[in-house]
Amino acid sequence: MSFRTFAACAASLLALSTAHAAEPLKTSALSLETGGAMPVEQQALAFDHADLKFKILPDRKAIEGEATLTFTAKSALKTLVLDFDRVFAISKLTVDGKALKPSDWTNPEGRMTIKLPKAVAKGKAVTVVVTYAGVPLEAKRAPWDGGFVWSKTETGEPWIATAVQGDGCDIFWPCIDYPMGEPKLVDLHITVPAPLVAPANGVFKGMTEKDGWRTYNWQTKNPNTYAIALDVGPYEELSATYKSRFGDTVPMAFWYLKGNAEKAKGLFAEFTPMLDFYEQMIGPYPFRDEKMGVVETPHLGMEHQTINAYGNKYKKEIYGFDWLLQHEFAHEWFGNQLTNTDNDDMWLHEGYGSYMQPLMSQWLHGDMEYMARLNKMRVDSKNKFPIVSGKQLKEDDVYNGDRGPGNDIYYKAANMLHTLRQLLGDETFFKITRIAVYGTPDPKPGNFQPHYLGTKDYIKIVNQVTGKDYGWFFDVYLYEAALPDLVQTREGGDLVLKWKTPKDKPFPLPVEVKVGDKLVTVSMADGTGRVAVGDTAPVIVDPASKILRRQPYLEEYQVWNKAQEDAAKAEAEAKKKAEAEKK
Repeated sequence: MSFRTFAACAASLLALSTAHAAEPLKTSALSLETGGAMPVEQQALAFDHADLKFKILPDRKAIEGEATLTFTAKSALKTLVLDFDRVFAISKLTVDGKALKPSDWTNPEGRMTIKLPKAVAKGKAVTVVVTYAGVPLEAKRAPWDGGFVWSKTETGEPWIATAVQGDGCDIFWPCIDYPMGEPKLVDLHITVPAPLVAPANGVFKGMTEKDGWRTYNWQTKNPNTYAIALDVGPYEELSATYKSRFGDTVPMAFWYLKGNAEKAKGLFAEFTPMLDFYEQMIGPYPFRDEKMGVVETPHLGMEHQTINAYGNKYKKEIYGFDWLLQHEFAHEWFGNQLTNTDNDDMWLHEGYGSYMQPLMSQWLHGDMEYMARLNKMRVDSKNKFPIVSGKQLKEDDVYNGDRGPGNDIYYKAANMLHTLRQLLGDETFFKITRIAVYGTPDPKPGNFQPHYLGTKDYIKIVNQVTGKDYGWFFDVYLYEAALPDLVQTREGGDLVLKWKTPKDKPFPLPVEVKVGDKLVTVSMADGTGRVAVGDTAPVIVDPASKILRRQPYLEEYQVWNKAQEDAAKAEAEAKKKAEAEKK
């Protein structure tokens, strides 16, 4: 090879290398995950305060940020580990006011490790400031695939939102991306092009405007990390005050797109009865000293504490209230006040949150709509994976129905709660629920704190309240995929009942049988029971549909329905392919 040829090759390789080095980094698989086993370095941190500054640059789909994070060491620290998407360029990083060199931190895969200038003793505080900028992950299909939504209104104005439950807070700010990583206090400063509006979590602390930019300031306490949200648009606001059944008041606010005033007023009218329902059935609204807030978004919805995202387009329903608004608001109790200790316990958020829709239907209109909604959920349950695995899980391992429970944490769990309520009675069931949510059976404004809970903790509450061991109930419904099967046979004039469960687990759930016009309760103490029926007709097992159990006719329907859906999908794909070939 000649020197000239060698030099040309070297220059070419250098150019390729330089071009490759200049390519922006993509969000790593680690950043796209949330939850799982928390690193020991993060377990050693108590998250005291996050002061977050964001400048939103719609034209570039970019942000500039500065995060001031204060922690208290639970044990001696030599390094600080934060979750933070590597797509952002860090221009400055300080620890307790001391600027660090770039060599003092690494972030190859979205888990930033910072070498502290000096060890932090147990019980001492440390403050890190991260100044950064970049193009955050753009959501492909929010809220299911998380990230930023860069949209525009019909009149062409920027309409922006974040939805990061599935991917985590590290998508746009350095944080601890685990359920137990909540900061005690968060200050938000959101700078947007004027005249756009930026509602956010917590209490409004004022807005300043300078040189064509507006900065909105907010403060909130104890938010789930994924619940911290950015929402920007040409918003107008509806506000009112809710007079609580506890004798105080709660501010309510709804930020809606300019031009949607009449539809917004109709939805806003649902706020007061919805709040009253939750306060009567569950207990005090947990964030009454901040607000009940909702914002219209370009994606379907998400439970962002005190600023719930709403994108259901004001659809009318046969049940007389907006299911999406009601479901996301349920998470103020089941998700934001009660927070699961691990993603494996997500049914505590989603199962209870889903049960609130049939429960509100019953509260408003009676049993028919309550049962109708539960039945639809029962039909849509898959029963392929246990609701709870018993091990620490990443979020996607729970919500992805191909390898985890998926929608069963919503629908199957809601029907399980219905069965538990029928078994224990309303007084006991709602007492258990209040203790689970507030940590006390008698919650009142000001007498409770945010509450972490796992599945085992919930079962312990059930046992303590009832004075009995109901582990068998949850062992089958939560820790097994298949539903309990009530096998029915005839022996002479007797109807013989037997519970069949996975691994022959005990399941002494009583069963009601209607024999003619007489209702008989069969105790099933050892999982079996019998009732004399003779030639009486009709004989109906579980006539009030109190029990979630296997129903072969539903399984047959589910197989048929899936075949219809698959055939329709194949036909649509074939049609699309044929049309493409014509072009």
